[in-house]
Amino acid sequence: MSTHTVTASPAETCAPGRAARELGLKRSELDLAARLGRIRTVPDEGGGGRRVPRAEIDRLSAEPGFPEALRESVRTVGTREAAELMEVAPTRFTRFARAGLVVPVTFYLNRYRAVVWRYLADELRAFVAAPEHAGLLHGPTPQTLRGPLAAGLDLRARNWRGRHLGFLLRQAEDPWQRAGALASLLDPVHIAEVVPDPYERAHLGRFRPAPPGHGTPGSPAALLAERIATADDPDEIAWLRADLTHALAEARDERPAPRPTTAAPALAPPAASPTAPPGERPPERGRLRLLGWLRRDGT
Repeated sequence: MSTHTVTASPAETCAPGRAARELGLKRSELDLAARLGRIRTVPDEGGGGRRVPRAEIDRLSAEPGFPEALRESVRTVGTREAAELMEVAPTRFTRFARAGLVVPVTFYLNRYRAVVWRYLADELRAFVAAPEHAGLLHGPTPQTLRGPLAAGLDLRARNWRGRHLGFLLRQAEDPWQRAGALASLLDPVHIAEVVPDPYERAHLGRFRPAPPGHGTPGSPAALLAERIATADDPDEIAWLRADLTHALAEARDERPAPRPTTAAPALAPPAASPTAPPGERPPERGRLRLLGWLRRDGT
């Protein structure tokens, strides 16, 4: 991937809000479509986030079924509606999600701070249409899934993190941004172990995306969302650490982290002349005055 970010002028791009209106989408739907790679975005040359190229809006507008087809492609459903779409009981759908057979695309926290997972309706329809899933939809839960589910298996958060990481990596423009994307799913303790150098760790922090915002920073809702966005499975953590180590090696080769320059040591101030007793001149000053008098006398 190129290390140089390609930007477009404002005349060739649209702000996300305007692009959403022109495409017949809500702003949240446009953001989701961008995360899924269905709408191309480019960095704002003024550093104000990302924008949608005018050519991308024209391309989407010319597709068959616009705008209904585009809107349907990013429609999400919760557990109850997902179960109705798949014609199964909500409890069975929840087992599918916990086992990782269907992957959430986003989530939010309700007023009770409970996590509400959302799924792409398109993906659920594809799951139902696959012949190999007929037994899962209408038969008993396979024993290979029944045991882990009874033991508490729940892959929803981990699978969402994997999907979120894919979005961050697609937007990364250079190795430091890729390293920052990987670090965004690790807690500070693991980051410090992988990146012991404080200057390098501080530089990496500049490229580490914040977790998706849910509530005021520091609030219980925000802390819960941060916990969901942080890897907690040992296998997942090991994989992220290994990938972060590799990404950092590439980043160092391309552009080492900046370090403060070593300043030249300051010169010591001249020692002060000893204070002479009252009525006496310091010896050095007296010699200088004597030499000046001798020069004036011509000696």
